[in-house]
Amino acid sequence: MGQVRPELLPGRSARICAALRHAILEQALLPGTKLPEDLVGEQFGVSRTVVRDAFIRLHTEGLIDLQPHRGAAVAVPGIEEAREVFEARRCLEAATVRTLASRIDADDIARLETHVDDEVAARDGDPPRSIRLAGEFHVVLAELAGNQVLARFVSQVVSRCSLILAVHRRPHSPDCAVEEHRGIIDALRRCDGDAAAALMERHIGAVEERAAVEPPREVDVSEVLMRYTAGNRR
Repeated sequence: MGQVRPELLPGRSARICAALRHAILEQALLPGTKLPEDLVGEQFGVSRTVVRDAFIRLHTEGLIDLQPHRGAAVAVPGIEEAREVFEARRCLEAATVRTLASRIDADDIARLETHVDDEVAARDGDPPRSIRLAGEFHVVLAELAGNQVLARFVSQVVSRCSLILAVHRRPHSPDCAVEEHRGIIDALRRCDGDAAAALMERHIGAVEERAAVEPPREVDVSEVLMRYTAGNRR
């Protein structure tokens, strides 16, 4: 299943899902980090039942692993899965931009350009948000393509790739992603689906090449959650 839209969830559970999703996609909560129900509940001011519901929903998105008697933890994709995910992502996203090129309009281009501008602003002042926005650019493309099933699958693989890069990554300049995104927008502006697909495949390949095996650092879950609970307590 793909990402569950927060507005479709019960209020408190939806807010926890959104906050934890952002923390995971911004790589503040790294793969393998344990998420004790009581700690999360205390941080958000909710019961363990509400926390458990949020965990189940994030599990369906592939962001959290749930194991009997071991509790919840941020998911840890392996190397073989990483290869398979990137292969699937190249196919999905090439199809996405080909579809979008045949129907894109000026408003769509403006939305994409605004998103990339937000990426640039975040890159210079809020690197974690920049990481999340870079992935969300691809989700926006899929939403604009108008195929809800495709958008759901793209959202799922983008989230999984964020986890993969949190575990297996080399340092790289965020300028690369921004310029690659602008190139895709330029091809879409020309309604050139083949060029957009070729650029997308090259872009996803570059993202994959940034992966390398490195052990994740440990984080203080309480300290991270304090940054994501603002406005999310009942």
